[in-house]
Amino acid sequence: MSNRMWLMGLCVTVLCSQGLYAQPSSGRLMGIEEMFRLADANSKSIQTYNTGKEAADEALKAAKAQRLPDVSASLSFSYLGDGHLWDRDFGNGMNISMPHYGNNFALEAQQVVYAGGAISSGIALAELGQQMAELDVRKNRQEVRFLLTGYYLNLYKLNNQMQVLKKNLDLTGQVIRNMEARRGEGTALKNDITRYELQREHLKLQLAQVQDARKIMNHQLVVTLHLPADTEIVPDTTLLDAEVKALAEQDWQQMAMQENLGLKQAELAVRMGEQKVRLERSERLPKIAVMAAEHLDGPITIEVPVLDNNFNYWYVGVGVKYNFSALFKNNKKLKQARLNVRRAREEHELAQEQVESAVQAGYVNFLTSFTDLRTQEKSVELADENYDVTGNRYKNGLALLTDMLDASNTKLSADLGLVNARINVIYHYYKMKYLTHSL
Repeated sequence: MSNRMWLMGLCVTVLCSQGLYAQPSSGRLMGIEEMFRLADANSKSIQTYNTGKEAADEALKAAKAQRLPDVSASLSFSYLGDGHLWDRDFGNGMNISMPHYGNNFALEAQQVVYAGGAISSGIALAELGQQMAELDVRKNRQEVRFLLTGYYLNLYKLNNQMQVLKKNLDLTGQVIRNMEARRGEGTALKNDITRYELQREHLKLQLAQVQDARKIMNHQLVVTLHLPADTEIVPDTTLLDAEVKALAEQDWQQMAMQENLGLKQAELAVRMGEQKVRLERSERLPKIAVMAAEHLDGPITIEVPVLDNNFNYWYVGVGVKYNFSALFKNNKKLKQARLNVRRAREEHELAQEQVESAVQAGYVNFLTSFTDLRTQEKSVELADENYDVTGNRYKNGLALLTDMLDASNTKLSADLGLVNARINVIYHYYKMKYLTHSL
């Protein structure tokens, strides 16, 4: 009876320990907000999109620069050979002596005053491109944060599994030693010991698999956050105590329609398409520019004999250019641009449907996670009751050792399931925030 009391006391100590889900003593304790901050600062994916945003900023500056005047200058020096002069029938040819050194200098300026809206449409298109790049940055940040959240919560689960498996291994080892002592007294069989030795080996394999999975998950987090390779990330267990805002589905839907970055990008795509239509339409309109030029040429070769002088002249004026071929060449491009606008509007409507469906599905899963949590809480309550009853029966010799171990394993599994259920609630909450792009 003393052996039975000792074993039951060991089970109670193991199962009721408050340190079952304690954090490892070594490693870097990290909360989700700190992880987000590190990702914003170090993630290569986010940095890539930030570079794209900078390129869009420069594209806008380049588009605005089209409003500035075009100024050009040219300077040349040349060697002129002697000329030859004939009659119209190429008779009576004679050499014409030429000054051999020529020079040319030209300074020209042109300011477009009307381009059919092409310049303003180009600037508006670049501004929309800048906004699109900004949305790309924000959307990528949301994707990286949600991906890291999944890694982080999986790491939390794996840590719990490791703790539970280690406790099971310790308990199984104690049972085996106890049964070997009882076998020496003739009250236990070899088959019973073999059974628990097989269970111990199976637990060892499970523990090794979980430890390897944890290494992989930890490595993915470390690489994404650009931390030292030997960093071991320890999730903050106070996360389970965080307040979860269980909003109504309509509130989530409204938030998604207002904040979802994919919808904003689809809306921008429509506006960009409309600007492209204006840009194509501008090809059918005339271009008007103010011009000014200064020239200095020498020698003067339009006279015979050639005048060995420098000739300076300048002019100012207004130029009008109209591309008649655009009337029959541009109509196909204009039709294509209009079709692209229609397609962008249809894609925007499709995106709204997809977001609405995703939020609805996410919300149902969110509610299901609460149901699962309540179920797991009830399972823990029942497992505790079963363990207490089985413990009392075992104490009074009315239950077998296997009954006691089954009860202890049930309790351990229920405790693990409860923590995982709480983590699932947190995960689905962050998924709702991801769907509404409010991470």
